[in-house]
Amino acid sequence: MKVIICGAGQVGWQIARHLSGEKNDVTIVDMNADLIRRATDAMDVQGITGHASYPDILERAGARDADMIIAATQSDEVNMVTCQVAHSVFAIPRKIARLRSQSYLTAIYSDLYRRDHMPIDVVISPEREVAEAALQRIAAPAAFDTESFLGGQAQLLGITLEEDCPVVNTPLRQLTDLFSTLRAIVVGVRREGTLFAPEPNDQLFPEDQVYVFSHVEDVNRTLEIFGKSTKKQERVVIIGGGNVGLAVAQALEKREDRIRAKVIEMDRARAEIAADALERTIVLNGDGLNVTLLEEANIDRADAVLAVTDDDKTNLLAAVRAKLAGCPMAIVLVNDPSLVPLMGPLDIDAYINPRATTVSSILRHIRHGRVRGVYSIGDAEAEVLEAQVLSTSPMAGKKVQDIDFPEGALIGGVMKSGKVIRPRGDTRIEEGDVVAIFALAADVPEVERLLQVSIDFF
Repeated sequence: MKVIICGAGQVGWQIARHLSGEKNDVTIVDMNADLIRRATDAMDVQGITGHASYPDILERAGARDADMIIAATQSDEVNMVTCQVAHSVFAIPRKIARLRSQSYLTAIYSDLYRRDHMPIDVVISPEREVAEAALQRIAAPAAFDTESFLGGQAQLLGITLEEDCPVVNTPLRQLTDLFSTLRAIVVGVRREGTLFAPEPNDQLFPEDQVYVFSHVEDVNRTLEIFGKSTKKQERVVIIGGGNVGLAVAQALEKREDRIRAKVIEMDRARAEIAADALERTIVLNGDGLNVTLLEEANIDRADAVLAVTDDDKTNLLAAVRAKLAGCPMAIVLVNDPSLVPLMGPLDIDAYINPRATTVSSILRHIRHGRVRGVYSIGDAEAEVLEAQVLSTSPMAGKKVQDIDFPEGALIGGVMKSGKVIRPRGDTRIEEGDVVAIFALAADVPEVERLLQVSIDFF
């Protein structure tokens, strides 16, 4: 597949890394010659320096015979015009644009993106993706990472194991025997910075970060087995009233199980916009690092603090200060992946990486065939792919134990006739089943081959 990626920032870089690693023909376009040079040095990609929306630049990038263009520059308008040029001049079949401005995303203006208007096939909104990720973190407060699969019937949980975890030093094979009715499987383990797919005889140790694929009805039981509290969140303080903070607060207001939220926003004009948009949420104008203001927000009585300003360091410091003031749980928005190792020493419970959420969203739309969902784990170390099994798949009609999975892949869940089950060795995978598979980055192409997806592309 020939793909043009416009924008060599964090999102464009990660998408290029994924696609070039899978032997696709990738060209990156960016105004910054240094970014292009770094990309071509580090990856098997071509690079063009220039303005992404200029027809001559796209021509040089190979737009005449490209299968897809992904517009992920810093400018919404450049991304929109790039897709228009890609459609009108070069007839590129698939066009994906990242748009940040909420005005462009309002549902009443959705006709804007029809093929005879502004032809964009898929619009990706980082702010909406991040707000959704934040809501999922609040819903599973004991997990540092979480994502829904299989029509909302299954959940991927990232759990850090403590010394007092009841199942440390226990082989995974024994866990299956001890909790025979538990619909949950450990699909990945990160130990001392290395992520791997565990074997049945592998044990879990304190400080391991484990990824568990669980039926949604068994999430609380799974968390308890791994030594985590399942206390319901009733009061949340949101630091940052921008697009992300406002979207989270609005979503919390709409929920049936009422969660009381307070928003702290530094910028007065933005705080007033948030206050006008929210009905039952208190908005405080001031610095989220100010102890007096945190006390006014009753931070010591809150169940969680969510720091989602546009500054990573502010988010980290605000979370630390909130925890020192008595808040039991802190979730932060962090753009810079080099800050992630600080989470443990700073006692921050969970983080959201906007780059990873946006990358996951884009991958969902460019994976071959019947792949319905993709979630990127960590720094693009692994993916969980959700896909429908085709009749042509090597998996169809076989028992799980007879399928030749690569070493870094594990099947986490299977949906048969709308019902999610925990896969066992003797579970037979049939045509039409939907499977969720954890795969290390290097093994994703082999998993796609198992799903026999290339013949179903486009």
